[in-house]
Amino acid sequence: MLENIGRSPPEFFEKLVLELLHTMGYGTSRSDLQRVGGSGDGGIDGIISLDRLGLEKVYIEAKRWRNTVGSPEIHGFMGAFQLQSASKGVFITTSSFTKDAKQAAAKARGTIVLVDGEQLAALMMDHGVGVNHKALQVPKVDSDYFEDG
Repeated sequence: MLENIGRSPPEFFEKLVLELLHTMGYGTSRSDLQRVGGSGDGGIDGIISLDRLGLEKVYIEAKRWRNTVGSPEIHGFMGAFQLQSASKGVFITTSSFTKDAKQAAAKARGTIVLVDGEQLAALMMDHGVGVNHKALQVPKVDSDYFEDG
């Protein structure tokens, strides 16, 4: 799954992250998802409004990386996060986070949740994003059928 994400354009990954978070129950409708990634995005790739009026928002950073994400990237997100006067953020990567990155996120004012590639893939499978679930039929003998005979 992560290999497929790695072959896709960065814009696709940003949309995927928003789709996954919406499928997990964040945002009241699809119109509450806003992709703001691209050059000059100010360190924020997406915003999800948690309520209809947009009073409470979650800011998203999505990094489609192979190298581990370190504390400089977390500090950059924290800066962008604080410029927005935000209290909730999610930093999602296809790779992993260094120990320093995890410590930096833990010190952030507000809440910053880190999601690494392994957790991302698990969440996608659990919530049916980018995967198809196929029902497996297991035959079972109907003993009532044979009693009526």
